[in-house]
Amino acid sequence: MSKRIIIIGAVALGPKVACRLRRIDPDATITLIDRDSLISYGGCGIPYYVGGDIADLEGLYSTIAHAVRDETFFRKVKGVDVVTQAEAIAINRREKRLTIRHLREDREEELEYDTLVIATGATAIRPPFPGVNLPRVHTVSNLHQAKAIKDMISKGEVENAVVIGAGAIGIEMAEALTDLWAVETTIVEMADRILPQALGRNIARIAEKHLQDNGVKLLIGEKVLKINGTEETGVESVETTAGTLPCQLVILATGVRPNSELAAGAGLALGKAGGILVDNCMRTTDPDIYAGGDCVEVMNLVNGQTILMPLGSLANRQGRIIASNINGSCEQFKGTVGTFCIKIFELGFATAGLTFDQAKAAGFDPVYATVAQSDRAHFYPDSEFMFMELIADRKTRRVLGVEAAGPQGDAVKARVDAVAPLFQYKADVSDICTLEAGYSPPYASAMDIVNNAGNALDNVLNGTHKPIDALEFTERFENKEIRVLDVRSKIQADPFVEKYGDRWISIPQDELRQKINEVPKDEELCLICGSGPRSYEAQIVLASHGITRTRNVQGGYGMVIATHSPLV
Repeated sequence: MSKRIIIIGAVALGPKVACRLRRIDPDATITLIDRDSLISYGGCGIPYYVGGDIADLEGLYSTIAHAVRDETFFRKVKGVDVVTQAEAIAINRREKRLTIRHLREDREEELEYDTLVIATGATAIRPPFPGVNLPRVHTVSNLHQAKAIKDMISKGEVENAVVIGAGAIGIEMAEALTDLWAVETTIVEMADRILPQALGRNIARIAEKHLQDNGVKLLIGEKVLKINGTEETGVESVETTAGTLPCQLVILATGVRPNSELAAGAGLALGKAGGILVDNCMRTTDPDIYAGGDCVEVMNLVNGQTILMPLGSLANRQGRIIASNINGSCEQFKGTVGTFCIKIFELGFATAGLTFDQAKAAGFDPVYATVAQSDRAHFYPDSEFMFMELIADRKTRRVLGVEAAGPQGDAVKARVDAVAPLFQYKADVSDICTLEAGYSPPYASAMDIVNNAGNALDNVLNGTHKPIDALEFTERFENKEIRVLDVRSKIQADPFVEKYGDRWISIPQDELRQKINEVPKDEELCLICGSGPRSYEAQIVLASHGITRTRNVQGGYGMVIATHSPLV
């Protein structure tokens, strides 16, 4: 008798399980169930549909050969039965029966299974402030919401929009509204920076400045108090702790909650974040029930804690593992290091592992280095500055996190992808210093930025490099708390000397040893060059002459202008 496999959820993980399982078990009876009418779509592409990069909604649920992934496609092409607009409402584990409700007919049905897969995903959170359910207040949770948002904007009904939440979806939606539709858009974020779960304050500040430079208004560290409007007119404004924002559209991007109620009702174990607990084989506490995707908690391989990680990339990998194990294999999903990337207008950002704050909260003693360097050989015509931050534990030198940003997103992603697999092996900083990376001038420098990030952090840990962040530097300099020693050429430094007088000292690197007596010895100096290495070497030279009250600006002036308005 063939196996009966029922999969609850048909967006990302569910279809992956079904298609993989059909390929390795031609005889299994496979049924996909979903409460929506649209299935097997790329939810992460919704902002790009709203922003016009994807012309038609159908593009999000079509194959590369333009076949629409609907019930007919799965039945004829994949050999999988699909039941849409049906909601799973109860699991009888003892009798191995699933009760579903057909939403169109409002009738219930019981289905028998040998193996059950829960792929119920997650639901966008609607915060409990007044007005959250008014018309024109949208989450970005499915294709129906996406179409409603785009239809409204394309009809010219939206001049001002407020995005609540500065996670990935919030930022991508803000870009979509601003870039194509010229909607005046404001992001409201209660944390002290955007992408607070993904980026530390230095790389996040690059993203914040870039958003502002492209016309997106940011209210960071502010809370939404209420949404104003009526059922007849829809939303009219958003009240925050900073004031009132007139708008005709509100996007709620305040995170997601795992859809684990069905599992909990069946007595399956949940984790501290409310997600379904699974083992490395993606089995729940019932060996005949698997789960994966946005509804489960997975192991963070850096800090050892279970976390929610709602990413389509993880769901697809987990789906393959589940299908293989249903067929008798013993493949494992060991966990995640949270590798993440995002495009924000013309810049790409990527991260993996822990941020500085997350590392500290996990009990580590984190220290980091920030570097700026060309992503290609510096002499190659299309080379661009890239910024990278590497985080490690001070005592053990174990690498804990990496973040990067730059104009060429593929180059940014490639660097973070190179470091990410090392976290699970508790790599030392020296492993990053010597990491082998491909070299050719059109693609990288001979000493890649990854290696230099490791070198810079190694120098910090060894005590030879005493850094200061570009953010702290600009704040203290503008408050007239520090003086600067600029070791760039006179041509580069003279405008700063002219503007700031004796607060900005210019001694080019090649003259420093001869003019060492001109360097103040009794006050703190911040050393600066274009990207950091020359001023670090100057710090070494000064220390050898007993001048030790120096701090080197990490990433140099390149990092300063990436995070701050130019000082000149």
